Amino acid sequence: MANNKILLCLAHMSGQEMKYIQEAFDTNWVVPLGPNVNAFEEDLERLCGQGKHVVALSSGTAAIHLALVKLGVTRGDEVICQSMTFSASANPIVYQGATPVFVDSEADTWNMDPNLLEDAIKDRISKTGRKPKAIIPVYLYGMPARIDDIMEIARRYEIPVVEDSAEAFGSRYRDQLCGTFGDFGIMSFNGNKMITTSGGGALICPDEESKRKVMFYATQSREPMPYYLHKEIGYNYRMSNICAGIGRGQMTILDEHLAHHRHLCDRYVELFGSVDGITVHTDADERSQSNYWLNAILIDPAKTGTDYETVRQHLDACNIESRPLWKPMHTQPVFADAPAYVNGVSEDLFSKGLCLPSGPWVTDEDVELVAREILACCKK
Repeated sequence: MANNKILLCLAHMSGQEMKYIQEAFDTNWVVPLGPNVNAFEEDLERLCGQGKHVVALSSGTAAIHLALVKLGVTRGDEVICQSMTFSASANPIVYQGATPVFVDSEADTWNMDPNLLEDAIKDRISKTGRKPKAIIPVYLYGMPARIDDIMEIARRYEIPVVEDSAEAFGSRYRDQLCGTFGDFGIMSFNGNKMITTSGGGALICPDEESKRKVMFYATQSREPMPYYLHKEIGYNYRMSNICAGIGRGQMTILDEHLAHHRHLCDRYVELFGSVDGITVHTDADERSQSNYWLNAILIDPAKTGTDYETVRQHLDACNIESRPLWKPMHTQPVFADAPAYVNGVSEDLFSKGLCLPSGPWVTDEDVELVAREILACCKK
């Protein structure tokens, strides 16, 4: 049994963060905006490439919200959202008075099923006489979606795409950074993400004008006047100069974090590869390069003689943190009245899936202990 708890994904500092934080204190830039914010955005823009622009914000949820505001989503509109995700993907739709329309997953990527997406678009047009105002695919646990197919459908119906890549920082599809394919992309720097700013996020924008408008919304939509004049509703969503300083330090170890998460995935595959009834979630094909933010497995009760909840409780007793997969949004009571286009995939995944320790502090020895305790739950 572990002496110290093995956590899913604990923040790991580079040692450079305090330098930038101290600069903020020394210059009294301890509020939203400032040199660290500007420099962090420049770091992120270099990572994105593709001519993208980035706005650093207070959270990934704020980024989704401002993307929908910028796209003009309002009361009475519908927005298609992946069902298997964290609720933060869908909540901003409701903030705008719009209705989420949930689309189920495909079995190999666990992300939005492109065929079901097109079925949903056609059916919503048939039922409402209007097409959805936006599409929000999600890169679940860092795994790239079939974004080429999703973008082709979106372009054909002229519907904007907001990529929720909050869990996919550093993931790539066809060697292009996830979050840079659609009209907008979402980043999250929460405490357990690939890099952290303690709490924060960013919105990837297509051009300078979009960035300017998003920054305007994020700073209470204040007009450029010597007094406070507001013609539009605004929000207090900008990242602080202190948090951005943490982000600058974290960027120096991004490659190290990515390599470690992927190494842990390889170890889980090695340890479970010959076990009938346990499947490690890995890249669907050679186009995909997940960051493996959280490594996840499926446990087949019929073949293993156990289930994910029994395993989760056993791991917890061994001082090992694990977590069920996201409960699909179309099964959440708060969204009971939302339209949903389902194929049973996400509910099946939820009934079998478990997220395993994957962070920078997790060692090979930890992974071996995790695997050993999981196998102890399985039938002989």
